[in-house]
Amino acid sequence: MYRKGAILLIVLIVLVTISLVLTAGIFYLYQNEHTQNLKLQEQLVELDSRQRLTAKQLEESRKTATDLELKLQEAKSSMNSLAAELAAEKSAHAETSNKLEQFKADLSKQKSLREDLESRLNLVQEDSKQVKEQIKIMQQQKVTLEEKIKDLESGAAGVELGKVVVNPEVLPPSNNVALAQPKVANEKVIAPEAKAAKVAKKEQPFSAKGLEGNVMIVNKEFNFAVINLGSKDKVNVGDEFLVTRAGKPIGDLKVEKVHEFMSAAGFDAQLKDVIKENDKVTQKKK
Repeated sequence: MYRKGAILLIVLIVLVTISLVLTAGIFYLYQNEHTQNLKLQEQLVELDSRQRLTAKQLEESRKTATDLELKLQEAKSSMNSLAAELAAEKSAHAETSNKLEQFKADLSKQKSLREDLESRLNLVQEDSKQVKEQIKIMQQQKVTLEEKIKDLESGAAGVELGKVVVNPEVLPPSNNVALAQPKVANEKVIAPEAKAAKVAKKEQPFSAKGLEGNVMIVNKEFNFAVINLGSKDKVNVGDEFLVTRAGKPIGDLKVEKVHEFMSAAGFDAQLKDVIKENDKVTQKKK
C-alpha cells in the first residue's frame, strides 16, 4: 500500500513536472511569438510609412515629370520659332546680298556714266573756250569793221550807209554772238537785242513746267530710274517728274536720292515695263 502510494506520488510529481515544463515551454513560445508579432507589427508600420513616403515621392516625381514635359514642349516650340526666325534671317541676308550686288552693279554703271558725263563736260568746256576765243576775234573784227564804216560814211558824199547790225545766226545759238555786217539804208533792220532774245528763247533749257531731262537707266527689279538731273540742277528729294515719249505722258517719277549730276527716282510697279531709257522727264511744279 505504501509502495503504491509512493509510485503514484512519483507519477504525480513527474506529471506535475511535465506540466510545468510544458507550461514553461508554452509560455516561452507564447512570449517568443508575442515578441515576433510586435516586431512584425513594427515592421508593418515601418513598411506602411515607407509605402506612404514612396507614394508621396512618386506623386512628386509625376508632377516633376509633368513640369519637365511642359518645359520640353515649350523648348521645342522655342526651337521651332528660332528655326523659323533663322530661316527668315537667312532669306533676308540672301536678299540683302542680292540687293547689295545689284547696288554695286548700279554704282559701277553710275560711275561709268559720271565719267562719261565728266568727259563730255570737259569737251564742252574746251569747246566753250574755243568759242570764247572766236568771240574775241569776232569782236575785234567788229570794231575794225565799224571803224571802216565810219570812215566810209564820213568820206562818201550823197551816199547813206545802213547801220551795222549783229546777225546771231553766224555763230552757234548758245553764244548769241554774230559778226557785224553792213546793210542798205532802206533795208529792214532787226535789232541785235531782239535776235539774241529770240535765240535765247529757242535754247531755253527749261520748259514752262520746270526742268527737263532724260531717263538714263531703268531698274525694273526695284522700280526706280536714273535721270540726268542732280543737285547741280537744284533737284531735291521728293521732287516729281512727268515722263513723256513723243509728247505723250507715260507716268510719274518721284526723286528718292540726289547726286551731283544725276538722281534716282521711283515709280509705280505697273510702269516698269513702260518706262524706257531716253524717255523725256519734265519737273512738276509744287
